[in-house]
Amino acid sequence: MRHLHYYPGTASMVPHIVLEELGVPYQRVLVDRAVDAHKAPEYLKLNPNGLIPVLTQDDAPGAPLVLYETAAIVLHLCDTHSSAGLAPAVGTAEWAHFYKWLMRLTNTLQATLIVYFYPERWVAPGNAAGAAQVKAAAETKIAGLLDQLDAELARHGQAWFMGAHYSALDAYVFTLCRWTRNFSSVPARARPHLGPYLQRMLARPALQRVLAAEQLDPPFV
Repeated sequence: MRHLHYYPGTASMVPHIVLEELGVPYQRVLVDRAVDAHKAPEYLKLNPNGLIPVLTQDDAPGAPLVLYETAAIVLHLCDTHSSAGLAPAVGTAEWAHFYKWLMRLTNTLQATLIVYFYPERWVAPGNAAGAAQVKAAAETKIAGLLDQLDAELARHGQAWFMGAHYSALDAYVFTLCRWTRNFSSVPARARPHLGPYLQRMLARPALQRVLAAEQLDPPFV
């Protein structure tokens, strides 16, 4: 059985959506960040970095699987359920672009969002003015990255991020766009192509199940 170690609204939402889209058996394991459960010794045995999510599978071929890093979990699920079509065929040009955008999302947009939400990590303790500058710079960068996502949707003019077919990238784009919902500047939903796209995402039954299971309240984006 697979177990997704998660906390509502965090990066764990990405594999949570993918698992629901796949329709495979799995169980959710809440890692309560409010009480620092992600820093507890038992959780650190799964992910020594103390980050969420972790995917475990006790009946995996060979040794039991313990996998962290959101993008790695997504790729593993796509690879082990290739017939579901949540990623393009390996070796195709579409697969190369899938890789490109996945890396862009996790290494650039997600990383910059972390800077925005935790600017104090990048300055000396107590440097409130410095943290405010870091946060403002991150928000400016995020705006440009969201513009790139919007431009990609405009470029092909189709329903999903990769084009006509839904993919695991959509789970990633939705989750990261959702994190901007309370921005003082223009949130993702206000952009001309991302806005309707996010509404299409919200209409998917798998995503509705995730929002209900994680007990998230509107606004969802």
